[in-house]
Amino acid sequence: MTDKLDLDTLAVRAGIHRSQFNEHSEALYLTSSYVFNNAQQAAERFANREPGNIYSRFTNPTVTAFQERLAALEGGESCIATASGMSAILTTVMGLLKAGDHIVTSHSIFGASVQLFANIMARFGVETSFVALSDLKAWEAAVRPNTRMFYLETPSNPTMELVDIKALSHMAHAAKATLVVDNCFCTPILQRPLDLGADIVIHSATKYLDGQGRVLGGAIVGSQALLGEGIAHFLRTAGPTLSAFNAWVLLKGLETLRIRMDAQSATALALASWLEQHPSVSRVVYPGLKSHPQHELAQRQQSGGGAMVAFNVKGGQKKAWQVIDSTKVISITANLGDTKTTITHPATTTHGRLSDEVRMAAGIGPEMVRVSVGLESLADLQHDLARGLD
Repeated sequence: MTDKLDLDTLAVRAGIHRSQFNEHSEALYLTSSYVFNNAQQAAERFANREPGNIYSRFTNPTVTAFQERLAALEGGESCIATASGMSAILTTVMGLLKAGDHIVTSHSIFGASVQLFANIMARFGVETSFVALSDLKAWEAAVRPNTRMFYLETPSNPTMELVDIKALSHMAHAAKATLVVDNCFCTPILQRPLDLGADIVIHSATKYLDGQGRVLGGAIVGSQALLGEGIAHFLRTAGPTLSAFNAWVLLKGLETLRIRMDAQSATALALASWLEQHPSVSRVVYPGLKSHPQHELAQRQQSGGGAMVAFNVKGGQKKAWQVIDSTKVISITANLGDTKTTITHPATTTHGRLSDEVRMAAGIGPEMVRVSVGLESLADLQHDLARGLD
C-alpha cells in the first residue's frame, strides 16, 4: 500500500504496526531482549530461518518502524538504522569493503568523514582518493581496478557544491562500484538519490530527520540485497545500534519533516538573497540562488534549495568570528538541521582537524560562515546577522 501514497502521508503513516493494545501513536519498546515460545523458535530466529525480534542490538519494533518509514520516504527497499550519522558511514564501509579495496570521494565532505576515510580506513587497508566534487572527469580519472565505492555529499558541507548524481551513477556502475550519497542536507523531501541512480543513501538522522536537536541517529537506505548481507551483519556483530528511544523521537520528527523543510528552505532562500546584497559579504553559496554555479543542476535534481547557507565575510577570520560572536538570537553551535537557527565557523570547528591544504581544496576558507536556518522570523535573523556585519 505504501508505494501508492504521497511523501506527506508516508511521513506519518509508514512503519506503523500496532500491538494488541491497538495504540494510535507508535509504541516505544524499551526492552533489551524478547521471549520465545520455545527453544525451537529461538533456534529458528537465531539462524534467520524465522523472522522476528531477537535482541535489541539489531532487532527492535520501534527501530523497525523508523527504518520502514524512512525507507518508504527515500523509495528504498530496506533501511538499517545506526547510533549516529558517522556510524552509518562506518557500517556501510565496513559492511561492503575489505582490505585492498579503493574508495573515490570528494574533498567536499564533512571533516569527520575525511578523517574516517583518510586515517582510520587506511589502517585497515582501504585506500581513498579525494577529487573535486563537481568534476566528473576527475572522478573518472581516479577510478582504479580495485575501486569499489563512490562516496559523496550533495549539496556538500559546508560549501553547498553539487554533483550530477545520475551521471555519476553511470560512471560508478561502469566501474562496478557502489554509489553512496549522503542526503543529509536535502532529506527525501527535497532530493531522492535512489531515483537518480544511487545505490545507497546515508543520513545523519541527528539533523533534519529529528529536526529539533534532541537525539543522535543514523540511517542507511538501499536495496534488500545490498543491505541484507554485509551491512546488516556488521551491525548485528559490532553493534553501532540506534536506541529504541531515539528511534521513537525520530519517528515523531519525520511526521513534520515536509513542513519544516519547506518553511526553512523558504527562509534560507530569502536570507541568502539578503546576504548577497550586503556590502560586508563577498560571496554567498546557496543552491537556490541563480548566482550559484550549479543552480541549473539544483533545479533538476532537487525540489528546493535546502536550509543551509554559507557565506564569506570580508576581513577574513577575525571579521567572521565577529559576525558569529555578535549574534544574540542565533545559536553558536556546530549542529545543523534544527528548528533553531545555528551558526558556526567551519574552518575552526567541523573541519578544524583538517590540514590547511585539505580545507582550501574543499573551498573552506577562514572567512566562511555557515548558517543552518531554522523557523525564526526572517527579519529577526537578518537583524541578528546585521549586528556583526554592519
